[in-house]
Amino acid sequence: MTAYRDAVPGDGEALAVMAQAAFTDTFGHLYPPADLSAFLSEAFGPTGLPSQIGHPDFTIRLAVDGDAIIGFAKIGPVGFPGEWPEDAVELYQLYVASSHLGAGVGPVLMDWAIATARTRGARELILSVYVDNHRAKAFYARYGFVDIGRYDFPVGDTIDEDRIMRLSL
Repeated sequence: MTAYRDAVPGDGEALAVMAQAAFTDTFGHLYPPADLSAFLSEAFGPTGLPSQIGHPDFTIRLAVDGDAIIGFAKIGPVGFPGEWPEDAVELYQLYVASSHLGAGVGPVLMDWAIATARTRGARELILSVYVDNHRAKAFYARYGFVDIGRYDFPVGDTIDEDRIMRLSL
């Protein structure tokens, strides 16, 4: 049975393993091994995602099945280049393990992200999504997110086109 809770520092290693697997399952085939390895190390290594657990700028919500982390969402201040309203919040990641896609985990985590952003007084929720990740783009569109521009997303030395999407809260 799936349960949801905030991440705690002791979750760091398991969360990193889950995030690396989810990213690799979805996108690993797109990158040279060296680029994928560099990205995974930077994004999910000890100075990446695990170090953000408990950081005052970020909130991370987990979906767990027993002791296994099967999904998570992370929100915080907007990190994209450019001018952003002070009352905007970024959804950095919403990952679900491939074994649990379609089981309702994503919608619960998205509902949490939207509700938490609103509680913080945000009027916008911002995210980026890989241009060819049609499943995710359709998911976000169902919530009312709209495409507002391009973002160059680095994965090692590979630069992907992401689309920045915004939800008015």
